Amino acid sequence: MAVPQDLFYAKTHEWVDLNDGIATVGITDFAQNQLSDLTFAELPEVGTEFKAGEEAAVVESVKAAADIYAPVAGEVIEINERLEDNPELVNKDPFGEGWLFKLKMVDESDVDDMMDADSYEELCPND
Repeated sequence: MAVPQDLFYAKTHEWVDLNDGIATVGITDFAQNQLSDLTFAELPEVGTEFKAGEEAAVVESVKAAADIYAPVAGEVIEINERLEDNPELVNKDPFGEGWLFKLKMVDESDVDDMMDADSYEELCPND
């Protein structure tokens, strides 16, 4: 299971890459592995505002559908449009090409409530 050290993690298995007040959000390697082959991603509309913890997206796989939560508060400024035709990018590259959406954060200190890589690894059961 890959857990990049430079990201922030939510207990609900989302990750955040923070860059100048912009939070790129995706699901972790653990989450995509549990879901199996993704077949669909319903992403939020650009301009939608979320509070931390609010449902922001849904991904569907051959196994199940899963809600994706906004790990930080902010306004959606971009979605990964490639996922419309290629949801499997989340399985192939969850921390790269498989990102879901970007938020202009309300308060960068929201990440203070998230886990670092070591804490997230402890949360995940070993396969």
